[in-house]
Amino acid sequence: MYEDLKDKTALITGAGKKSGIGYAIAENLASSGCHLILTDLGSEGRDGGVVAAGSAAEMARHAAALQSRFDIRTMSISVDVTSNASIEKMVSAVSSDVERIDILCNNAGAVFGVPNAVHTYPEAEWMKTIDVNLHGVFRVTRALLPLMFGQPAVIINTASRGGKVPPLFNGAYAVAKAGVIMLTKVMAKELAGAGVRVNAICPGQIQTDLEDWRAPLEAEFLGQSIEERNEAMRRTIPMNRVGTPDEVGRLVAFLASEASSYITGQAINITGGQLMEL
Repeated sequence: MYEDLKDKTALITGAGKKSGIGYAIAENLASSGCHLILTDLGSEGRDGGVVAAGSAAEMARHAAALQSRFDIRTMSISVDVTSNASIEKMVSAVSSDVERIDILCNNAGAVFGVPNAVHTYPEAEWMKTIDVNLHGVFRVTRALLPLMFGQPAVIINTASRGGKVPPLFNGAYAVAKAGVIMLTKVMAKELAGAGVRVNAICPGQIQTDLEDWRAPLEAEFLGQSIEERNEAMRRTIPMNRVGTPDEVGRLVAFLASEASSYITGQAINITGGQLMEL
């Protein structure tokens, strides 16, 4: 628990599903007394790609449960991060309820058009994947920064191991997440003078709906059973297991707190040793 997070306000995108990283981030921040604004695609906009986004009703239930459990204030808002109009509507709702945002977690993500190599990838799905994962971070951050200036604040972007090591036939996602890493560094340099720290997290194999989707897809493509594919993946991880959303949430809470006060512009791996860099 980080005492300095008590009574701060955090907005988390892609937080509508209890099985996802976004919810785990919310839960860890709430455990330190942080007030929460949960956002996800909800009932607005288009589908959530290969893994469905959280519904508005589902997200509202999670927000209410966190409020009761941790004695904090919460709200939930449906937002499409590919739509400036939807983001403006979100900002308007946030502004009417809170004076500032102290922590922004850009966690919303989706994958469309996989599996495909670059030369067979449908252009519309390629663009849609990059729009959600990369441009969504830019749009949401730009819209919310006026609510973050004036006091120290933190932005944490969810990138991926795939932004550093290319995954199989999932190029648009990899390119988008590599872009998130560079956008994180650009923002960290540009916003440091305003007291805003910006970091990215790069999860590897984490037990989410996306991981549940990946295993059978790759198994079919490679002619393996799901168990064989999962075992082959575990062998690439020195810790010999898949990570949990809660482990990612705990990293985000650390990066949001004063315990990481001299860390900015970093893309931090959380991969069980699957990715090691100088």
